[in-house]
Amino acid sequence: MTVIPTSIGAALPGRADILKTLETLVIGSAGGILFLWAQLPGGLISGAMIAVAGAGIAGRPLGLPQWMAHIVLMTLGVSLGAMVSPGMIRNLGAYPVSIGLLAAATFCATFGSSLYLQRIHGWDRTSALLAGSPGALSQVIMLATERDADVAGIAVVQIMRVIILTAAVPLLLAATGVLGHGPLPSRGPPASAPALFELAAVAIAVALLFRWMNFPASWMFGAMLGSSVMHGTGWVEGGVPQWAYLTALIGIGILIGSRFGRIGPRTIFSHIAAALGSFAVAIAISAVFVAAIAFVTHVKFSDIVVAFAPGAMDAMLALALTLHVDPVFVGAHHLSRFIFVSIVTPGIVHLYGKAQDDLDD
Repeated sequence: MTVIPTSIGAALPGRADILKTLETLVIGSAGGILFLWAQLPGGLISGAMIAVAGAGIAGRPLGLPQWMAHIVLMTLGVSLGAMVSPGMIRNLGAYPVSIGLLAAATFCATFGSSLYLQRIHGWDRTSALLAGSPGALSQVIMLATERDADVAGIAVVQIMRVIILTAAVPLLLAATGVLGHGPLPSRGPPASAPALFELAAVAIAVALLFRWMNFPASWMFGAMLGSSVMHGTGWVEGGVPQWAYLTALIGIGILIGSRFGRIGPRTIFSHIAAALGSFAVAIAISAVFVAAIAFVTHVKFSDIVVAFAPGAMDAMLALALTLHVDPVFVGAHHLSRFIFVSIVTPGIVHLYGKAQDDLDD
């Protein structure tokens, strides 16, 4: 009889973990395929997201193991890098103006949402400011914990914003005629087997380097950078196979939707009005800046909408892929927002949030 060492046995997934992963994949795939069959824009992502989030709200939290999530993110990163072309560099001249307006939009949307949560729902200043800060969820939650803020309410507002944006942005762009209804955008032929091996090796190496540097969204950004350089220099041609691309789109939808599984249904429903109201305020403010950018630059409207959408970087970059918008423009702006929020939010909370001595009052 073979005895498995305790250390190895502890590292292997148990039967319950395997069944949970399979259930997650089945439910997420069913939702994505259903939305794709209905020819909804971004259907694979939003369908998988809504199906998995719905299961979580119903008390059936789902999720993927960490190693599988890393593969999904790196596959999307490689696919985003394969979209980069020299023609996209023409938008670089608009970056200083648009990133400056993005910082202003983030500042205004944060304070607008915060004011709404305080005046309408009676939130304290610290919790309202943190809930209104778009992106950088992990940093915001850590800061909320340190400041003894309403962590559950902040998480609901932040995650609800990401889920609504992921589902609504493709529909909005299709409804306004910017994007057409129908199947996924056409993609070039897949890379050869040796080229895929080279892409995978470079993507993993850069992603691990970014991870070591504590770079935000390191798995996706690292793979995207490595793939962008290899495609931009002409070292390789083609991207990942179609089946891997479609599977990764479902995977990112599952990852976004599974965030709801960590929050109880009662907590979600008790904060849903605050989440929807603050989202509406943030979108209304952001729309003003989107209109300004569209007026003063020649960047495509769809690129501006996805770049200014106050959602998580991984979700918005995945939308850039499935909607076939400029990933360089979108990535640069969401990275800028992440840095802005990470640097400025602690100072704003310190200056305008509830003082530490008053937290127990």
